[in-house]
Parts: sequence; C-alpha cells; structure tokens
Amino acid sequence: MHKQAKIYIAGHNGMVGSAIWRALEKKGYQQLVGLSSKELDLKNQLEVQRFFKHERPVIVIDAAARVGGIMANNNYPYPFLMDNLIIQNNLIDSSLQNGVEKFIFLGSSCIYPKLAPQPLREDVLLSGSLEPTNQWYALAKIAGVKACEAIRKQYGKDFVSLMPTNLYGPYDNFDLETSHVLPAMIRKFHEAKINGNIPVALWGTGAPLREFLHVNDMADAVCFALENTFTDNLYNVGTGKDLTIKSLAELIQKITGHQGEIIWDSSKPDGTPRKLMDVSKMKEAGWQATIGLEQGIQETYTWFLENVDRIKQVKLN
Repeated sequence: MHKQAKIYIAGHNGMVGSAIWRALEKKGYQQLVGLSSKELDLKNQLEVQRFFKHERPVIVIDAAARVGGIMANNNYPYPFLMDNLIIQNNLIDSSLQNGVEKFIFLGSSCIYPKLAPQPLREDVLLSGSLEPTNQWYALAKIAGVKACEAIRKQYGKDFVSLMPTNLYGPYDNFDLETSHVLPAMIRKFHEAKINGNIPVALWGTGAPLREFLHVNDMADAVCFALENTFTDNLYNVGTGKDLTIKSLAELIQKITGHQGEIIWDSSKPDGTPRKLMDVSKMKEAGWQATIGLEQGIQETYTWFLENVDRIKQVKLN
C-alpha cells in the first residue's frame, strides 16, 4: 500500500484506534485522517456521507464502537446494540458508495456462540446461541461482519473483518463501571494496595478461561491486513493462549504489588466459560502476536501509574 494513501481511522482516539494510528505513523504513512465525535457524529448518516464525499479516503479502518464489560453490556443493552449498528452501517455503506479500496472492520470474539467448540474457529459463527450478557454487542458486530462479507461477495471489494480476542493496553478504559476485566483489575488492585492492602472483591468464581492480546499487537495485525490481500473475509486475531480469571488476578496482584486478600463473589455472573481463539488462519497468512501477557500487563500498569490522576477524573468510555 502506497505511503501517501489517505487512511481514515474511525475511533482514532480510543485505545485500539490510537494504537493503529501510532503503528501506521511509525511505518511512514503520511495521510492519516481522524475526527473526534464532536467533529463527526458517526451516528449521523448525513454527516458521515458528507465526510466521505469530501475526504475520499482510500482505506477505512473501523475501530469505532461503543464498548464495555459485563456490567455495562448487561445494564445498557439497547445502546450496545443500536449505537454499534448505526455507526458501522454508516461507515460500511459510505465506504462502498464512495469507492473505498480497502475496509478493515474490527469486531470481537464475543460474536461466536457461548458453547462453541474451543478453540473458536471462524466457521463456528452463527452455529449456536450467544452469551446472554453481551449478546447485544455481539449481534451488532455479527451484522458488520456479514455486511462486509456481502460487499465482498457482490462487488468483489477488499472488505475484511478482524475479530480480536480481549484487548488491553495503554489508553484502556479504567472506569470501574464500564471497563473490561483486565483494566478493572489493574485499577482495583492498585487502589487496594495504596489503601493499606485491603481485600479486593472480584465478580464470579475465577474459573472462566480468557485470552488477552496487547493492543499494540492488534495494531500490528491491522497493519499486516492493510498491506496484504487476504483470501477470506473473516480472521481471528489473538495469541492462541488463555488462562483462568483467577490466574489473571494473581498475576495482576503480583505486578501491582498488592498483598491483601482476593474475595470472589460467586453470586455474580462468570460469563462465557471459555473464549480461546483459533488463530491458525492469521498464522497461515503470515502474522502472529509477539507481546507476552506478563510483559504487556507490566507495560500497561506503568502507563496507568503515569496517568492515574487523569484516569480518576475522567471516564474513558
């Protein structure tokens, strides 16, 4: 891909979008376009259409979404469904109508059925029921995957979907009401440590297995997808390795230096028992993750400490 190609990154201020922006800058891409939600409301179809007609991006990377953990998904099902449908539909359709050459749609491993065989292969999509606590977000992302697949089938355009596993890293959301499990744990253990190593209460039993991918690895995968032509429409992006939530908690406890008790509240939901991605398709295409979990969490905690005052004042959702 030519380094002068105009690339629009939707959601460029978020954890994933900002990591992609940094990775593309590092590679020498010079025409990166990103607008804040105040500058461009992605839920406004007319605004999005006008933007595309004016800017004429050659490549679009859709990292824009309403995201959150179990609590947020469970408490706000309608916006998690509708906001994501509207945002991605506006971006996908405007890209098709305005001659975008390559569209990279970012989704989530939650698109796969709750009890699908592990590790999760791309071809198990729509083969069973979704996890109830995040089905609203999952349904929206499934629609995005299928929209890109339909465009690829009907128009032969290079629209591809990347489904990352659980992401974490710098610029993550550390707000305890809306964050995902890993950043929430970092904040909980840190605050418990500085408050005299008080006990840390965590949801569920700690038994579910989860896989985690550093956002810089995700950004590298997006760059790889941008610079290569994939033969299929849907690819999982992950490490291919998982661990229990209990083991994750103990690792974060060690990294943060918390020395108190961990209390598991088994009255709260665990979510899907296991979500391990089969990443063989990406590996066969020529890409694999390189950042180990302990290294990645240590780097994320270092970033958290450098930004902790701002994090406490601002909700990063």
